[in-house]
Amino acid sequence: MRPLRLSVLVLLLFASGVSADVALPEFERVELDNGVVLLISEKHDVPLVGLEAVIRGGAIQDPAELSGLANLLAGVLEKGAGERDAAAFAEAVDAVGGRLSASAGLESVRISADFMAHDAELLIELLTDMLRRPALDAAEFEKLRDRSINLIKAAKGSNPGDLLPAYGNAFLFPGHPYGNPVGGSEDSLARITHEDLLAFYENHVGADRLIIAVVGDFNAEAMKNRLSAAFGDWRSAANDESLAPVAQKQEGRRVLLVDKPGATQTYFWLGNIGVAVDYPQRAELNLANTVFGGRFTSMLNNEMRVKAGLTYSARSVLTRPATPGSVVISTFTETSTTTEAIDMALDLLEELLDSGIDEEMIDSARNYVMGQFPPRLETAAQLAAQFATLELYGLDATYVDNYVASLGAATTEGVATTITDVYPSPDNLVFILIGDAGKIRDDISEYGPLTELSIQETRFRP
Repeated sequence: MRPLRLSVLVLLLFASGVSADVALPEFERVELDNGVVLLISEKHDVPLVGLEAVIRGGAIQDPAELSGLANLLAGVLEKGAGERDAAAFAEAVDAVGGRLSASAGLESVRISADFMAHDAELLIELLTDMLRRPALDAAEFEKLRDRSINLIKAAKGSNPGDLLPAYGNAFLFPGHPYGNPVGGSEDSLARITHEDLLAFYENHVGADRLIIAVVGDFNAEAMKNRLSAAFGDWRSAANDESLAPVAQKQEGRRVLLVDKPGATQTYFWLGNIGVAVDYPQRAELNLANTVFGGRFTSMLNNEMRVKAGLTYSARSVLTRPATPGSVVISTFTETSTTTEAIDMALDLLEELLDSGIDEEMIDSARNYVMGQFPPRLETAAQLAAQFATLELYGLDATYVDNYVASLGAATTEGVATTITDVYPSPDNLVFILIGDAGKIRDDISEYGPLTELSIQETRFRP
């Protein structure tokens, strides 16, 4: 049985209450000669160490025809490194009750870890092996690639709503790296070879891309020395890092209909280009989105689910990477109520733009957001992830430290200005629908020029 002492200890230590302090703790930033950035902060309340290693780049470095490559690399990094094969590597983590995982996003590949403080040496050893001496085993790569393809096929059959962001971003960001699905498509994944994986590792993983944030029960100077010894002589990535350009907002309407014959529901995603991670009015935007579609009692969910019974869940989603991402309304409904649900979503967007949000709703959203914020900055691992994210995007500690004050200072006028600035007009949207084209094609053609794609196609972009 997997050891439980780490998770049990965390539960016991935090069961007594949540700290109200939402300011980041002190930390030291060290940049090594080869470009590695270390972010180190002592935290002695519990005998744990949390670590977040970030490799700048991620899926935006994928060649367009090989989307999913960074994600496959992240998965294979867990499958053996150094002298350990996949089973031995997993056992080394499990034997001490630790957690060590890798994942890919649009703009980074991340390794996240939680270990007991007395196992910190093992953590650094495993991290060093993962990054500097990964096995990148061909058999493990092929299993992961095939599994990824099968998961997409399964989603198309049983839960196509999970694929809405992939279709949506591909349509909203044509020819842009943000339009490449992080997990890849059936077509792109099938193209990726083991040689592509090895080349991606050499080209896009190296000291000049690496950020390591570590928080916990240790001596900061000793930790700095350990990490410097482990990574101070590592090579740089072979290729230069490419950055995503600023995408142009959608003017007018475009409609993509993904045909799934026999579907009893229509899944839809309405969106446009939004803002980036450094958007100055972040507090006002988060309050607006909480009211509009960010919680169960939001405008979208209350009107579309609770009152009209058109869906089980409706939400608005903001993605904010280094350059402007997307602002989206996403939900599903029965095939027979497709246009009724879309029209209601558009009406609610128009209402948000025309009427804004009153002071009572802002106060309610403020209390909700303030209640959600502190628990995200409690544990060593959470703090390490936050430090690494700030460094990745060139943000300083005030991004976190001033957030609660910004929420408190938000006014109805400021929120209204932010809504107008960020949320698109209903006349300027891309519409992505997954459903039975034979039953909804004629009705949805009224929303704009229509492009069709069969769900059996092995790509997400028409």
